[in-house]
Amino acid sequence: MPAEPTPTEDTPRPDPNAAPPPDPRVAMRNLLLSGGYPKILVAALLLGVPIAFASFFFVSFEHWLQNKVWNDLPDAVGYDRAPWWWPLPALLLAGLILAPIVTRMPGRGGHIPVHGLSGGPPIGPREVTSVVLAALATLPLGVVLGPEAPLMGLGSGLALLVLAAARNPGGPKAAALLGTAGSTAAISTILGGPIVAAIMVVEAAGLGGTALTALLLPCLIATGAGAVVFTGFGEWTGLSTGGLSLPSVPPNATPDAGDFLWGIPVAVVIAAVVGGAHRLGLPVARWTAVNTASRTIACAVAAGVCITAYAVVTGRNPEEAALSGQIELGQLAANPHALSVGTLIALVLFKALAWGICLGSLRGGPIFPSLLLGAALGLAFSGLPGFGTTPALALGIATGCVVVTGLPLTSAVLATLLMGSDSSSQAPLIVISAVIGFIATRIAPPPKPTPEPAKTEAPARA
Repeated sequence: MPAEPTPTEDTPRPDPNAAPPPDPRVAMRNLLLSGGYPKILVAALLLGVPIAFASFFFVSFEHWLQNKVWNDLPDAVGYDRAPWWWPLPALLLAGLILAPIVTRMPGRGGHIPVHGLSGGPPIGPREVTSVVLAALATLPLGVVLGPEAPLMGLGSGLALLVLAAARNPGGPKAAALLGTAGSTAAISTILGGPIVAAIMVVEAAGLGGTALTALLLPCLIATGAGAVVFTGFGEWTGLSTGGLSLPSVPPNATPDAGDFLWGIPVAVVIAAVVGGAHRLGLPVARWTAVNTASRTIACAVAAGVCITAYAVVTGRNPEEAALSGQIELGQLAANPHALSVGTLIALVLFKALAWGICLGSLRGGPIFPSLLLGAALGLAFSGLPGFGTTPALALGIATGCVVVTGLPLTSAVLATLLMGSDSSSQAPLIVISAVIGFIATRIAPPPKPTPEPAKTEAPARA
């Protein structure tokens, strides 16, 4: 055994009268047996069911509208697919619909996406109407954003609405816990289940000890209850929700030295490109903070121009560069060689520009497009000698996610789950890519703070 250090004059001596440190096991037992916290857990369990139903119909209806706009409607007017000019009127309509929402309705349709999944205080019952309306009325028209942020707003708004109807038992702390649990239950429905959503809460909260567990338990129990309802109800109705998944992935290939040698610099490139597009949203947000209505419309049209430019340059369906990218990500994973390197680069360029514009001006979630951008850019490099297709796809998803979320563990777990049967062999490269992407984006100078537009309320009724 090593010898005990010899005490010196500078060595602090323990205070015999000091109270012993609290036992965390005792603190947790007291929390679980307290009068209020068990009620919060029961409330979270019960809230998970209605939030799952609401989330199911939200994403199903959004997916149905998207199919109508980009498939059924072009077919009805005589086109076998959306023509190259289709994004221009579609995004103009999205801007015209969104402008009065962000200027006149409480909540302004939700947080500006460039600020993250929340970017401000939780969405309450009074603001949830504008969030749902903004998402359902504009995302299907081609806005390059995902449904995750509106879903979180819907979940927190419903949770707080139920809490208000119950006269808010437990006070502000209970409201914060259940609001977070509602958001987590909602977003878990499209992120592959409760595990990813729970890890996201843990990593984003930055808490520890009893406080972490107190926040995590309601989120887990709400997401677990919601997942049962969401999965079973989907099978019963046959409705499609368009949740994030890869039905098919490239053949399994264990990464070798070449994959790691190429993978690290490719992850840096992906972080630079996706991070640059993400940072584009910050000056756009500053610009739209003044004259919000007209500039919101202008940004929607500008995004439509980017999507149209992709269709003109490549001769392909403009839908590939529009929307959240969920469908395109699955198609790329199923057939990674369907697009040429030039087409992949064009997709990244024009979709990244449209995404950056939408991040600072429109409403929706920031994560889903970043996954497609990372995957497409990774596959564009997969032709390098010694660099495999499957590792390129895996590291692209992980890097694209971490750039936007700033959560390396969440990004690694999400990419691992999406890769399915290939996850075990790709896990080392996924983890390293997530860390590299996180470092590459965080060592850059911090961006200039972007103020939210001045809060406006809906006109009071007579």
